[in-house]
Amino acid sequence: MTKTNTPLPKTPPQEQPVPVPVEETPYEFVASMCSLLVVGLFILTFLCQNYVIPSGSMENTLLVGDYLLVNKLCYGGGGLGDYVMPYRRIRRGDVVVFHYPVNPAQHFVKRVIGIPGDRVRLINKQVFVNGVALKEPYANFTRSANDLFRDSFPRLDVAPGETPEWWIQLRKLVDDGQLIVPQGHYFVMGDNRDDSYDSRYWGFVPQANVIGRPLLIYWSVQEGDGDVTAPSSVVAKMAHFAYAVTHIFQITRWNRTLRLVN
Repeated sequence: MTKTNTPLPKTPPQEQPVPVPVEETPYEFVASMCSLLVVGLFILTFLCQNYVIPSGSMENTLLVGDYLLVNKLCYGGGGLGDYVMPYRRIRRGDVVVFHYPVNPAQHFVKRVIGIPGDRVRLINKQVFVNGVALKEPYANFTRSANDLFRDSFPRLDVAPGETPEWWIQLRKLVDDGQLIVPQGHYFVMGDNRDDSYDSRYWGFVPQANVIGRPLLIYWSVQEGDGDVTAPSSVVAKMAHFAYAVTHIFQITRWNRTLRLVN
C-alpha cells in the first residue's frame, strides 16, 4: 500500500501590532530647540561667522550685498592648538576678514598682498612683491593713474592724509622705495584698486586681528534693493526681514549664490 501524506492546515498569519507614534511633549520640544540653539551658537562663535559686504572695495570678486560664510578656524588662534590641528598660514592672495586696526569694532575684508618680510611696491598701479610683478587677474581698475599716493606706493613726498600714526610708521619701513612688511603683520588691498580704503592709507593688519577666510557666498542681494547694512533698531530689523522674505525671488542674485570665494 502506498502511504499518502495529509497536508497540515496552514497557520493564519499573525497581525503585527501597529506602532503608535509617540507625541513630543512641550518639554522635549523646548529641549530640542535649545540643543539646536547651542549648536548654532557654537558654530557661529568658534567655527564660522556671517559677514555681509557693505562696500564695493572688493569688486568684482565680492559685490555689495554678498553674504559670506567665514571660516574662523582656517588659520588657528595662535595657541598650542595650532601645532595639533591642520591649520595653515596666511598666504599671499588669500581673501581675509579682519578687525579694522584703527577701529577694531569694524570688520573689513581685503586680499593679502604682502606677508611678513615681503617688500611691497606699486608702480603705476602694478604691484611688485620682492621685486617681482604680481599677476592679479582679480584686480579691477576703473580710473586713470592720476593719484600719486594710491597708484605709485609708497610715496614719502605725498602725505596719505588719513592716520598720522601710519605716516610716521611708513617712513620708518621704506627701504629703496619698497615697503617692508614687519613680522606678525600683513599688507592688504581691495581688488577694486582705485576705490579701496586699505593698507595704503591706514597700515598693516596684525595677525591677531584676522578673523578668518570667506568660504562661500551663501546669499547675494541686488545692490539696488535697499541698504545692505544691518538695521539698528528692532522695528527696522523686523521690517528688513519681512521685506527680504516677501521679495526673496526678486532681490536674490541667483548666479552668485553658493559661489566659492577665491
